[in-house]
Amino acid sequence: RFIYGLGQKVILANTIAQCVDTIYSLDYFSLTGSLAWIGTILYALQIYYDFSGYSDMAIGLGKIFGFEFEENFNYPYIAKSVTEFWRRWHISLGQWFRDYVYIPLGGSQVPILRHVLNLFVVWFLTGLWHGASWSFVAWGLGYFVLLFIEKFIVKPSKRNCVLKAFWQLLTLISVNFGWVIFNSVGISMGLKYCFGMLG
Repeated sequence: RFIYGLGQKVILANTIAQCVDTIYSLDYFSLTGSLAWIGTILYALQIYYDFSGYSDMAIGLGKIFGFEFEENFNYPYIAKSVTEFWRRWHISLGQWFRDYVYIPLGGSQVPILRHVLNLFVVWFLTGLWHGASWSFVAWGLGYFVLLFIEKFIVKPSKRNCVLKAFWQLLTLISVNFGWVIFNSVGISMGLKYCFGMLG
């Protein structure tokens, strides 16, 4: 398990990172829409293999010393909704925020406005947890907006098969736009890259 994780990190993530760095360093005015999409899809793979690789190495080392650690990733890119994506991505972080921030604030067992505030606090702190940068805060608040739409407006779990498939595709696209902001030096640079993805 340790070697499997090391392979993800060294062979996949580090190799993909070289391509990502090259694409993200291009001048935005010369960046084509297709190349921008290739860059963000590659970054989505890089960050997954990087972090999933570290998690697998930790699980493998734990087994060597007789410890059993829970899985931290569960095929997040096949998620059918943003909610499901976060149940599959960085599971330990999601559980920590759920147990120590969301539930103590009242979770969803409160009036709607308070529920919205609870979601806002959790995702603001989730962004801030990744680093003291406005890009991370914007990334976290972007997920707050997506989850607000999902929980209170669209409710994809109650839609028919066609709309569920559409929402799954929209989730994957939204996650990719989110990774652009996450990977950018500043919000303005991230937005320029996003506009590049839109042509």
